[in-house]
Amino acid sequence: MRAIRFLVPGTTGRFRCGGLLVELQTARLVARVAPVEVVTYRQREPEHPFLDDLLRAEPLSEACTSGATLWIVSWGFDVPMLLRRLRGRATAYHAHSSGYGFALPPGVPVLAVSRNTLGYWGDRAPRNPLFLVPNALEPQWLERGARPGTAVQAQQQGPRPIDVLIQQRKTSAYVLDQLVPALRQRGLRVEVQSGWVDDLVDLFNSATVYVYDSADYWRGRGVSEGFGLPPVEALACGCVVFSSLNHALADSLDPGLLAHQIGCGMLEADVERIAAAVADPAAWQASPDSLAALLNQLQEPVLLERWQRAVAEIDHHWQLWLVERAQLLMALPPWRLRCRQMKAALRRRLRL
Repeated sequence: MRAIRFLVPGTTGRFRCGGLLVELQTARLVARVAPVEVVTYRQREPEHPFLDDLLRAEPLSEACTSGATLWIVSWGFDVPMLLRRLRGRATAYHAHSSGYGFALPPGVPVLAVSRNTLGYWGDRAPRNPLFLVPNALEPQWLERGARPGTAVQAQQQGPRPIDVLIQQRKTSAYVLDQLVPALRQRGLRVEVQSGWVDDLVDLFNSATVYVYDSADYWRGRGVSEGFGLPPVEALACGCVVFSSLNHALADSLDPGLLAHQIGCGMLEADVERIAAAVADPAAWQASPDSLAALLNQLQEPVLLERWQRAVAEIDHHWQLWLVERAQLLMALPPWRLRCRQMKAALRRRLRL
């Protein structure tokens, strides 16, 4: 299998975020089946090679040979620039969020982390190779999460110390400014987590209800929630989850079976439902069968199989295109499709 290079702007400082951690986890996962390098392109780091250096050292002629390195880009706003710099080399786009507005060049494969993102590129790039490779849950969530039926949950004694847990980043003003005060006035113990936490599993295991409302955050930025791991991590820890259902969150959070909608019509309705879930979590927790099916799909061995199949197909795709010079299929632009449809409609009218 080809060597694979995951491109990230940097791995420290201002580049540390959930998307980076997921990309690094994916690189570690794929390293089990192929040689993998993490390559930075904005910030030089002694632990990782730098894109400029690699491009200078590896002529484009070598990139067109069988088995040449596969480059994987993922950083939304940087994708067009990176694809231009890597033109003529085997590349793929690991697509988290959607909605950045750029068009993909013909033939560049898309590795979508959610069905929401897959559908977006299925519409905008229908002739590009498309794959679904959801983000894997780190094993610690499955091994240490105190969900019902686990040994960890059986060891818990008494009610959890946090009634309602909210992570400040990406949370809507509605939750922070209206819901939190109303819940506290109701007498609930609400924790709004805002800084670095050494052990997130332990924090989630300490909460009865987890609230995640990212709809306003992403609507304001014009891009989508790429996958939405925090609610799934909370489910793995036995929390009752109240969440928005925007974008990729709708992939996994089946309302009423796995989670409950937040911002459901009225503030009073949210307060009543959350208070009821704190008082009787068992009546509000995720369906055991539905939760087991979701978590099984997100285990690293399952996702590793998906990556193996996807990379094998991408390897064959680039072999046909770069080495054997097969002709690419091209998607027609929307204006040409509309013209064709208008002409067809006019011909039907004239026949009548």
